[in-house]
Parts: sequence; structure tokens; C-alpha cells
Amino acid sequence: MIVFPAIDLKGGQVVRLAEGDMARATIYNDDPAAQAMIFAEAGSQYLHVVDLDGSFAGRAENRAAVEAILAAFPGHVQLGGGIRTALAVDGWFDLGVARVVMGTAALKDPGFVKDMARAYPGGIVVAVDARDGMIATEGWAEVSDVPVADMARRFEDAGVASLLFTDIGRDGMLKGCNIDATVDLARSTNLPVIASGGVKGLDDIRMLGLHADEGIEGVITGRALFEGRLDLAAAIAMAERG
Repeated sequence: MIVFPAIDLKGGQVVRLAEGDMARATIYNDDPAAQAMIFAEAGSQYLHVVDLDGSFAGRAENRAAVEAILAAFPGHVQLGGGIRTALAVDGWFDLGVARVVMGTAALKDPGFVKDMARAYPGGIVVAVDARDGMIATEGWAEVSDVPVADMARRFEDAGVASLLFTDIGRDGMLKGCNIDATVDLARSTNLPVIASGGVKGLDDIRMLGLHADEGIEGVITGRALFEGRLDLAAAIAMAERG
């Protein structure tokens, strides 16, 4: 199982939101590239980066910060946030992004996302961000009437790399990951699932690791790392054992 430390970008800074609310952002670092290197020095070979401003704007708003991260981090960078055109997808892969995460586009234009998955095998991750079990889009500002499982099934045979499942109500709240919902999703689809939202400590990593053979590919964690509640090196070691 992979541990993805998270770097969320707002105004060029590393932040974490509470429940996806842009007005409830806590700043943790003014230098995203330096933060990426801190994670690399702890042993991480993977990063999950989100352009929060881009999620609302529908286009890259923190490009300079992402480019600095790509230049500094020696591992694999998974990027999401407002990536909704072929030009944007092509551009990020050309710059060295390992995976592109698409959420709003996956709901509103699934054919386009499937085209991108065919063009970049193993490179597209579909975000299934849920509020009360329903898919949320546009930087989580809008909630659809599409259940998470229905959304997942649309992409089972499309060639996407994995699903990224976030329980928005837990995101940035240190309430603990929604293990049950994440495992239920993994069991309901043939796609690997990445867990996100609410990770508060090693116990979340251990519990998810117990279900790795049921399709849990990885877990994203942010605030727990920044606030010292989770040691990244210990989390990576536990995930690898799991």
C-alpha cells in the first residue's frame, strides 16, 4: 500500500482545508518545493498535489508552485485540481506529472476522461469525492445526485489507474479515515481505491493495510503529518508491511 503525503496549494502556499472549505484554510509552509523535499527526506517516493484554486477556477492557478515541486521532488507526483481539458492533461504529463486526477470532468464529461485514460494508460485517476454518499464537484462546492458506487462503475473498463475516494466531511478534520466506506467501495469495483480524508494516525494506516488485498492501493494524508500526529517514515514502513 502506498502512502501519499499531500500538498494542497492555495495562493502558492501549502495549506489544509477543513471539510473542503476554502475559508477554513490553515497555512503550513510558504515554500511548496521545500515541503516536497521534507517528504522525500522522510522516505516518500510519492506525492499527492492539489491545486485548490484551480479546482474552483477550472484551470491551473498554482502552476509555478507545481513546477517547483516537480523540479525538486525525485519521486512520482500525482496532481489534481481543475484539470478539465486535453491541453491541460497533455501539458502536465509533458512536465513530468506521473498521474492526473480528474473529478469534475469525470462526472460532467466521462467520455473525455475515458479518452484521456486511453491516451495515457495507467495515468488517469478518477476522484470520487463524496458528501453524504453523493459525488461532489467544482472544488466540492456542488453536490450531485450521483452515488459514489455508480460513479465508480462508469469507469471500470475505461483503463483508469484507480479511484481516489474522499469523505469530504472528514477531510482535514482528523476524525479518522472512513474505513468502512472506503473498503465497501473497493469491494464493489474492480478498480484499485486510494483512501483520503480524516487520517489521524498510524491506526488508520494499519486498518487500511489490512484490506490492501481487497483493492486498497494507497492512502493520502496531510494535516496529521503537518501537525505531528503521524510520522511519515513510520507510516510508509507500516504500509509496506501491510
